[in-house]
Amino acid sequence: MKRLLVVQWILTLLVFSSTRMQAADREWNILFIISDDLTSTALSCYGNEVCITPNIDRIAARGTRFTRAYCQGTYCGPSRASLMSGYYPHATGVLGYTSPRPQIGNRETWAQAFRNAGYYSARVSKIFHMGVPGGIEAGTDGADDAASWTERFNSQGPEWQAPGAGETLEGNPDGKRPVVGGNTFVVVEADGDDLVHSDGRTADKAVELLRTHADKPFFLGVGFVRPHVPFVAPTNYYEPFRPFSSMRLPEKLPGDWDDIPKPGINYKTSVNMKMDLRRQKKAVAGYYASVRYMDAQVGKVLDALEETGQADNTVVIFTSDHGYHLGEHDFWAKVSLRDESAMVPLLVSVPGRNPAVCHSFVELLDLFPTTLSLCGMPVPGRLQGRDISELLENPQAEVRTTAFSVAPMRKGFLLRNDRWACIQYGEDGGNGVELFDMKKDPGQFTNLAGKAEFRTVVEDFRNQLRQKLAEIRDNDLQVAATGSDR
Repeated sequence: MKRLLVVQWILTLLVFSSTRMQAADREWNILFIISDDLTSTALSCYGNEVCITPNIDRIAARGTRFTRAYCQGTYCGPSRASLMSGYYPHATGVLGYTSPRPQIGNRETWAQAFRNAGYYSARVSKIFHMGVPGGIEAGTDGADDAASWTERFNSQGPEWQAPGAGETLEGNPDGKRPVVGGNTFVVVEADGDDLVHSDGRTADKAVELLRTHADKPFFLGVGFVRPHVPFVAPTNYYEPFRPFSSMRLPEKLPGDWDDIPKPGINYKTSVNMKMDLRRQKKAVAGYYASVRYMDAQVGKVLDALEETGQADNTVVIFTSDHGYHLGEHDFWAKVSLRDESAMVPLLVSVPGRNPAVCHSFVELLDLFPTTLSLCGMPVPGRLQGRDISELLENPQAEVRTTAFSVAPMRKGFLLRNDRWACIQYGEDGGNGVELFDMKKDPGQFTNLAGKAEFRTVVEDFRNQLRQKLAEIRDNDLQVAATGSDR
């Protein structure tokens, strides 16, 4: 009997291993959906009870929802160049809004690796950096990389010039400033339907491509630009948030900025934007309306995936390039290295895998090697991300114990582990340090860096940062880019 049980156990193990190998070798399609300036706290699958996002929730219901996913740069350019190239920003030197191609030479980007493996590779709208609203108004490619794609498509839209009821919330205390463009907090309750605007057109094109290219493996990058400012959405998406005065703002503590260094005060605040409480609440409503509009477009893409019969053959990934402040600490927008700005929503759905929630630290940089691994393709050792496919089978596992992100605009660096968040300005910390106990102070209100009893904790993090930067910079990009394209 004992021998029979052993034989049965071995056979079961062999079948299980064979099944895993077959799954790993499968040519899964990749549907990569990325939003712009999206905080996870605005999604109902992450607990928001006001801004309901049923279509993004559909991905979460079928896949793994990561609760501690971090971007590698807290504004668009460095983040997108990093996740698409497979290198940290300080490896490529892309700390602004340029393409990583000059730095990576003939090495493959994420999408290009699939294109070279025979996949149809296409992007619709913003995957690499693209100016919003300017690049969307002009319909231009921005800092895109042509070699990554079989085809690429832009989605032109009117942005802040869309007809409708508009208001400039930023720098407009007397209400006399007209609706303006640029990186400005503007709300437009727009006339017309979804297809008037960029994201509606992006969804429409993505649906067309899914229907046209369902006969062979594809890597489809779908870039939605909402909820990036201006907060433009058809009027009906604003309805759930009326009256705007009902919007709740985050907790605010007197003297919240007193214990943080000057670079730690974000570039957009309620103070320097001159936004009173009415305008702050309207900004939240405009952001939520933009999220709801974007979510509806995600639904159209998911519906097409189902209709074409490809849902069971496709890995679906949803994320954002970075997070976003909605009034926490009286901060707004991105750039900050606090959790609201550095943490991103990340949902990964693989057919046949059970839905789960994973609390391991992961980074956007990990998507490149993970998708290669899922599709049975070799993972180049040069990539600086990690294969996190293990977490899609066992969400209790741990792939990373820390997350790393940067804010080059402030020369800021974040190292985040289970207990601590340490933010340093300048590689030597000369421009200030922030240390937060994430167990006792998850809202990051009390900076402990200046207290004597935490000196050794700060010094340990500074040593970790030196080592991390040395490892990042010690890569094959320091050699002339004439080697292997992999």
